[in-house]
Amino acid sequence: MNITVYLGSTYGNDPDFKTKIIELGTWIAKNNHTLVFGGSKTGLMGELANSTLNAGGKVIGVEAQMFVDEGVHMDNLTKLYIEKDIANRRTRMIELGDVFIAFPGATGTLEEVSEILSKLSLYQLDCPCIFYNVNGYYDHLKAFLQHMIDCELSTPKQQQNIYFLDSLNEIKEVLKEAQS
Repeated sequence: MNITVYLGSTYGNDPDFKTKIIELGTWIAKNNHTLVFGGSKTGLMGELANSTLNAGGKVIGVEAQMFVDEGVHMDNLTKLYIEKDIANRRTRMIELGDVFIAFPGATGTLEEVSEILSKLSLYQLDCPCIFYNVNGYYDHLKAFLQHMIDCELSTPKQQQNIYFLDSLNEIKEVLKEAQS
């Protein structure tokens, strides 16, 4: 399956971010999945792509022209799509993905995964959207989504494919169910 991962282009200050992203990339490769990601060579993005490639996996990057112009894109990918802007980049990443994982990141990560959440709630997608909740990174977002339900602005059905998972083992279980 194609696993689209949204994540930061910096490292953050938690050393577990780097450890866990390398573990995820290696697992993607060793299980014959393909990584789809934002295409940058910097920070956690670069670690994810490199760990997947180093383990023999396939990596598809989707980069916006503005980042190519800045020289932050990776050249050694299985495939690199260059899109004219961020909006087209988001669309392409969704088109290529079978499942979506939000790893810790900043506002760009939030923007990208918000579109997945919206498409799930409108029943335009039927696939897992996983928040890899490393050290509670997404706890506040989880509470906010529950708050939407409590205020009757969303429903459990609209959020049925959203998961907040703390480990790669939990992610493996959800993806195993998704494949069956």
